[in-house]
Amino acid sequence: MYVLWFDQITNADIALVGGKNASLGEMTTMLQEIGSIKVPFGFAVTARAFDDFLNFNNINIENLIQDFGKKNKTISDLANFGKKLREKINNGKFPDTMKSEILEAFHKLNCEVAVRSSSTAEDMPDASFAGQQDTYLNVGESDLFNKIRQCFASLYNDRAISYRSTTKYGNCKISLSVAIQKMVRSDKGSAGVAFSLDTETGFDKVIVINGAFGLGELVVGGNIQPDEFIIFKEKMTIIDKKLGSKKIKMIYGKSGTIEIETSEEERNRFCLTEENIRLLGNWVSLIENHYQCFVDIEWAFDGEELYIVQARPETVHSNKDKTKMIQYSFPKNQEKKLLFSGIAVGDKIATGKVRKMEKITDLFEEGDVLVTDITNPDWEPIMKKASAIVTNKGGRTCHAAIVARELGVTAIVGSDVATKVLENNQKITVSCGEGEVGFVYEGEYKYDKREIDLKSLPKSKTKIMFNLAAPGLAFKFAQLPNSGVGLVREEFIINNYIKVHPLALLHPDKIDQQTRDEIKKLTVGYETPLDYYISKLAYGIGRIGAAFYPNDVIVRFSDFKSNEYKNLLGGKFFEPDEENPMIGWRGASRYYSDTFKEAFGLECKAIKKVREEMKLTNVIVMIPFCRTTEEFNKVIDVMKEFKLTRENGLKVYIMCEVPSNVILAEEFCKIVDGFSIGSNDLTQLTLGLDRDSHLVSHIYNERNPAVKKMLEMVITTAKKNNVKIGICGQGPSDYPDFANFLVDIGIDSISITPDALYKTLEATKQ
Repeated sequence: MYVLWFDQITNADIALVGGKNASLGEMTTMLQEIGSIKVPFGFAVTARAFDDFLNFNNINIENLIQDFGKKNKTISDLANFGKKLREKINNGKFPDTMKSEILEAFHKLNCEVAVRSSSTAEDMPDASFAGQQDTYLNVGESDLFNKIRQCFASLYNDRAISYRSTTKYGNCKISLSVAIQKMVRSDKGSAGVAFSLDTETGFDKVIVINGAFGLGELVVGGNIQPDEFIIFKEKMTIIDKKLGSKKIKMIYGKSGTIEIETSEEERNRFCLTEENIRLLGNWVSLIENHYQCFVDIEWAFDGEELYIVQARPETVHSNKDKTKMIQYSFPKNQEKKLLFSGIAVGDKIATGKVRKMEKITDLFEEGDVLVTDITNPDWEPIMKKASAIVTNKGGRTCHAAIVARELGVTAIVGSDVATKVLENNQKITVSCGEGEVGFVYEGEYKYDKREIDLKSLPKSKTKIMFNLAAPGLAFKFAQLPNSGVGLVREEFIINNYIKVHPLALLHPDKIDQQTRDEIKKLTVGYETPLDYYISKLAYGIGRIGAAFYPNDVIVRFSDFKSNEYKNLLGGKFFEPDEENPMIGWRGASRYYSDTFKEAFGLECKAIKKVREEMKLTNVIVMIPFCRTTEEFNKVIDVMKEFKLTRENGLKVYIMCEVPSNVILAEEFCKIVDGFSIGSNDLTQLTLGLDRDSHLVSHIYNERNPAVKKMLEMVITTAKKNNVKIGICGQGPSDYPDFANFLVDIGIDSISITPDALYKTLEATKQ
């Protein structure tokens, strides 16, 4: 029997139909009933057909492959060897019985099909073989057997031979099955991939979906920058959306496929509705639970119905030692010259000299930085020799990114400008150790590499939380021991992700045309400019809230000073000039003022979205620079105006950073849910100095007896009144003895920068 229909196959049949077909069969036979998951129907041309095809044509090549691997040939030799093998297969003929059986099954489908390779070593739990064999779309009867032959031959692509020699599968007997599957007309809709964990950090509480308009090959191949959606598994809510450029799409041609430019309207909207994002997320979760492992799936949407067209085990993070974490970082205060940025693949830092390549046969030396338009799996022999990879195109879930992770190579994709900016032999530093954005710096910089054994970290006498500014680092740091987040700075999200002054969005009539044009570009993909501000802020907070759920995540409302707000796009039209903005119009005093209240309302709506739509009820809000109890009550009233209330369990903290907060601690304890000490501002206001002035910087010291006395007073008062109190200032991160002092006087929690975790745990250990 050379044909098996998907409803005759399960995951137990890998040896007969390969990894891809076995999974398609498993989903067809098991998961359609469990979760109404739609899988395009089809059949497998079995591995027996492949073996019989080789025997019928007197092709015996496994011994040749093993012999070639032992001799460690050059890339040029590999290309010549692979070409001869493929020519033998492509010139082969099908036995009549095999041909008639396949043709009969094809006629029963009665439609154009996808012809997809399914290796018996593909989609294994410890090796993905991602993109090693070929796929052909929109195939009709006239070209069916030619495409099946080409799939057979693709088992011996240069990339596949090299990949097998890199893994433990180099000496294994591997056969190939072929999937003949009804085409999903995603050229009329969209397609892409999804993972049941974060592909960069291995954080497993989220589902990451990438997609674009048209057939999915461009997303998988890394030819475009796709849209990205992130779902929090526990609540099945969307916690982030990013609009990709999606400059081209693949559609049906007269036969096969063609690539065309997307319309401006398509580039400016997301490729999936939120309803379909959630449906896809539910399906990924069902598949993960059924397979009992993290999964990597491919999906397609025909404009009306959503389908799963492939599912396989995730292989990179599933096989890592979860008890150890390696952190890459630059020394503090090291100045670096940034050349450009892109999408980070992995979390490492690497250095080397640039080698720009247009084709795989170009000269390349071990340890060079591979710079090219796009890496695809064909480049695997080069990729494993590179110190780093930098490309113009690609997304974080394309085949090349998957293989780069498996090989452990630092990579930045989707930079747009790599081949234009960089020159051959130029020395550069490639950093993926600073979050989801990867940076390319001119020159070779020193960096630190530290392995953390999570099992050996000491236990603290108090709660240790993190100060976290960048949402892109949340998934990574959430895997370290912690009790939540003691400080999320909204201003970091506003400055780096939103970039626009809120009043410029609320009052476009008060800004100039150039600013309006820039705002229009930034807010593409959102219903209104206000929706852009609220959603972007909510997504930034939501990523952090989900990462640390169910632990507390304390979000500080915006604490820009007027000179900082002025630097935002459109800010110059709304901000006053202040002699000393450090102690001027900031924090609470802004929120209830007639001038700024409606802008603060956007922050309230973002928090409401996080807590109610995303269901992240672990998020606590905090009011900064609240000088008096009257100010606190005025802010609470404004929050109520925007329907952000304490009725559904919302807690409201204040920053304890003004001496009046300490002096009036008894009164504040009656109205607040908690304090978080901002030791930076409390120190400068206690000692009467400007911490930004180098002329008096030598006096600034959180461990000054006057400051420590203030801390002891407010902690004692809060504990007496049973009100939570922690600290989020820089002091405990810098000085372990200061952290120990705080523990001794009874503080509830210490919030530190993640890089200070070990020394703080050591200082406060039980």
